[in-house]
Amino acid sequence: MQNGSEIDQLLKLISKLPGLGPKSAKRILLKLINNKDELVKPLAKSLTDVYKNISRCKICGALKSILIECDYENCKILDKKYDKICVVENIADQWSIENSNIYKGYFHILGGTISSAGNRKGDLLIDSLVERVKKEKIDEVILATSATIEGQTTAYYIQESLKNYKVKITKLAQGLPVGGEIESLDDGTLISAFKNRSNLISNSD
Repeated sequence: MQNGSEIDQLLKLISKLPGLGPKSAKRILLKLINNKDELVKPLAKSLTDVYKNISRCKICGALKSILIECDYENCKILDKKYDKICVVENIADQWSIENSNIYKGYFHILGGTISSAGNRKGDLLIDSLVERVKKEKIDEVILATSATIEGQTTAYYIQESLKNYKVKITKLAQGLPVGGEIESLDDGTLISAFKNRSNLISNSD
């Protein structure tokens, strides 16, 4: 391209974003160039701020300010105390469930699934989930992993990891299609899946 290496590099970076190809990247690039003061400058600042100040919590996997220090007995990301944890694969799944307004409680973001993108059990925040159940007075763990083979494998491993603890373990049921991913479901499907979740283990007594 005759536009220069800066343009080529930016196009390559934009094209790497989910759902965007070369044509979409060019349209976005032109929009940015034509609105430098309105878009480019504030966007660059916001990206820099996020890079410097936002990280994933090492305990629950949620996005948080680097100034927030959490421990297993005191989640400082949320002010309110809950007795439920919803386990999801990624932050996009968390946002989808939050937008449905069907669930009020803690989230635990694994960071993927077993066998996906080369992930192993040790790469996911499964050990920290067990620690949260032990120390945060949790009554129910809701497994909201996707209905893919990897999601089901991960859910089974978590179920086995928690079977000796006094906690009810449930899983999203009706409304969740086989092979479906949480972030792609509409609100109605998510609401149905939560309301009709099935009981896997109940060691609360």
